[in-house]
Amino acid sequence: MNLNQLAIFHAVAQSGNLTRAAEVLCISQPAVSKQLRGLEKSLGTALFHRLSKGVQLTEAGHLLLEYSGRIFALETEAERALAELRELQRGRLIIGASTTIGIYLLPEVMGAFQKLHPRIELQLEIANTQKIQHELAANKVDLALTEGILEGDQWQSDAFQSDEIIAIAAKNCGLATKKNLAPKQICSERILLREAGSGTRKVVENAFREKAIPLESVMSLGSTEAIKRAVMNGMGIAFVSRLAVEDELKTGELVELIFSNWKIERDFYRLRLKGNYESRAAREFMRLLKQFCAAR
Repeated sequence: MNLNQLAIFHAVAQSGNLTRAAEVLCISQPAVSKQLRGLEKSLGTALFHRLSKGVQLTEAGHLLLEYSGRIFALETEAERALAELRELQRGRLIIGASTTIGIYLLPEVMGAFQKLHPRIELQLEIANTQKIQHELAANKVDLALTEGILEGDQWQSDAFQSDEIIAIAAKNCGLATKKNLAPKQICSERILLREAGSGTRKVVENAFREKAIPLESVMSLGSTEAIKRAVMNGMGIAFVSRLAVEDELKTGELVELIFSNWKIERDFYRLRLKGNYESRAAREFMRLLKQFCAAR
């Protein structure tokens, strides 16, 4: 069924007159008549009785008018819904974030976004960097924020915040009282790291490799919170984002180990598949996130 012909039919059926319908549609009356004949021919039935003073719907015309009314009501509703989506009056934003970003950086930004746009549903998926990259590739998240980048021409990565990875120890650890440690002084310590696939772990492994420090005694834990608890209980030292231990450093529950000439830094990235549509909600969230990071 030709929707343009259906729109002309709908206008004629509502006005009951070809001339008035032509004026509403801003086309000529002969064009209206031609399109109606074409619609009737394609449907194999007459839709109007042609009268001297206008037209009157046949039984088939009444039935089609009922359906055309639903179709154009849905069209109007769709246009209104899309307008609301553009104006951030409705919709959903699914954010995929690696652990450090999702737990220690985003909650405050999400709160600010929700106050500004209460009708947008926010959903946060937290996983390691590798999992978030897979979720983005499968179009399961609208916004991907990770601690690592992807190789390949199909990907685009934009750094939005720098981060520092620091070494932490229990307050009674022997190294905690020493200043300007040499990196190799930690060789005898057990190192607590996140699981394989973690962006933080990859950065730490690269930093050890650059300093030619062997990573021999390693314990893997599945969350940064578990790592912090393990360090507090004297199970070893760990390398984590400064964001993750700000509170514990202030209270003295954990101690930062200070090295001479060794600083581990990395960037947080917003990842995108090139050519993918970016919603206004995603753009607005990134604007708030960058504003928050700048203020920090």
